Amino acid sequence: MQRAKGREFKVVAVMACDDEVIPLQARIEAVGDTGDLQEVYDTERQLFYVACTRARDHLHVSGVKPASEFLDDLSGP
Repeated sequence: MQRAKGREFKVVAVMACDDEVIPLQARIEAVGDTGDLQEVYDTERQLFYVACTRARDHLHVSGVKPASEFLDDLSGP
């Protein structure tokens, strides 16, 4: 997802938007401080946003249940 920054694609597929994948469970478990935990969540959320906003015409997001909590961001308020 980091390599997509600043680029645009006609179609983007963001796959494996499962809980424990986005945000990456290994990064969450490696955090020792509660303040750092929020930073990890923010970074992971920003990467997901970047990946999804690279689509010019079509965006396909897939995953299995339980799905990532970040998918709620796509549905809007």
